[in-house]
Amino acid sequence: MKIAEIREMSTTDLVERLETEVANYKQIVLNHSISPLDNPAQIRQLRRTIARMKTELRDRELNNK
Repeated sequence: MKIAEIREMSTTDLVERLETEVANYKQIVLNHSISPLDNPAQIRQLRRTIARMKTELRDRELNNK
């Protein structure tokens, strides 16, 4: 997910999507520990997407105060 797409989302949508992505990330890491994934780079992509979302949420929090 690109940063432009994240910025277009509302805060509530962003929080919900973040929770979904974190749950998905945990599931993928668990699956990868049991049997290797076809594309292990997917873990890194998810981690970076989660970081982008958290960064945007923090930025909104700081700008609103």
